[in-house]
Amino acid sequence: MASDPALVERLRAVLAHHRHVEARRMFGGVCFTLNGNMCVGVHNRNLILRVGETRAKELLTREGVKPMDLTGKVMKGWATILPEAIRTDAQLSSYAQFAVDFVETLPPK
Repeated sequence: MASDPALVERLRAVLAHHRHVEARRMFGGVCFTLNGNMCVGVHNRNLILRVGETRAKELLTREGVKPMDLTGKVMKGWATILPEAIRTDAQLSSYAQFAVDFVETLPPK
């Protein structure tokens, strides 16, 4: 299944005001990089976030959030947000901001 094009466009709109954001095909979906670092993306109908290990553990306590596992192995520091947790643009923006906040701490590539 390809990335949900509507979710990709919603995410693109959320990230539009950030400088140095690029969309790339990755993980069998679309990943947005920030300053060259993987940040947030869409895989099937799910949002995937790079948030660091501490924030990922915190997010996993929420409904609609699960570990990111695309290959049979959980990716530490990432989280998968299910469609029911990102129905509104405010929800999507809030989750995407967690990823932006983390990736902004990383050195540019």
